[in-house]
Amino acid sequence: MKDDILKALLEAGDYCSGQALCERFHVTRTAVWKAVARLRDEGYTIEARQNRGYRLQNTEYLLSQASLDEAFAAQTFLKRWVFLQQTDSTNLEVKRAAAAGDPGPTLFVAEEQTAGRGRRGRNWSSPPGSGIWMSLLLRPKLRPERASILTLVTALAVTDGIREATGLEAAIKWPNDVVVKGKKVAGILTEMSTDMDRIEFVVIGIGINVNTESFPEEIQSVATSLAIEQGKRAARTPIIAAIWKYFAAYERLFEETSSFAALKERYETLLANRNREVRVLDPDGEYTGTAVGITEEGELLVLRDNQSLTAVRSGEVSVRGIYGYV
Repeated sequence: MKDDILKALLEAGDYCSGQALCERFHVTRTAVWKAVARLRDEGYTIEARQNRGYRLQNTEYLLSQASLDEAFAAQTFLKRWVFLQQTDSTNLEVKRAAAAGDPGPTLFVAEEQTAGRGRRGRNWSSPPGSGIWMSLLLRPKLRPERASILTLVTALAVTDGIREATGLEAAIKWPNDVVVKGKKVAGILTEMSTDMDRIEFVVIGIGINVNTESFPEEIQSVATSLAIEQGKRAARTPIIAAIWKYFAAYERLFEETSSFAALKERYETLLANRNREVRVLDPDGEYTGTAVGITEEGELLVLRDNQSLTAVRSGEVSVRGIYGYV
């Protein structure tokens, strides 16, 4: 019931009388009042005025099925998109959908995650109203060894989407963190299920700090949000729409060529690490050097202190000297 009431208020754009809601959904005024109360508990601001009814306020900042339906109405890449008020993890939602035979591409967007996680199993805080938590189910026609490049494709799409929707100069910290002024605003977690020598499905999870107002002291120097950097709250739906517009174009180009070559120049333009000193935490031993770009396979090219050029395939890269981000 509350989801029906929310959609009706979104569609109205102004006051919607309680009587009209009762007649539309064949319920009592008490049922409408209870649904409105539940929506308020979830963080929606709903004004009630005698003889006029209910009005949803600040709708540009809301996420809902209706807002996604409007944003994606004209696109052709996504076959299905689902808004969830709360879930354990959007990545897990994708895995459950894949197991049920969902052909994709299907997008899950959640207002809140209770068990979100980032790379290396780290927890990702995802409270309601503060960010964008979403995951895509994709069944690409790629060989498994090529799937890892989808992480770079996604980082490129997220960065360009944020830049278009907010005007902020977002950049990429190789391979897949998105930063603004050197501080992390978004992370990407890509997972894959394979069957013999083919990809069964890929899960692309994205978490973006949008309207987070503050961070714990221990991460204040490395984390930020779009709202902090803009000095004002950001609407989330336009960011989501922009990201998947870019992803559709970039992923199509990558899958058609099975190469990152056509996207390499754009990625390097946005590469925050480029021409910066980096420390590579390699299993065989830590070393330092200067990041000079990437290969067509998406590896980070590091000019080491001994003047040898190394293509970094794995290992965590720590950046020095970029806006204080370490």
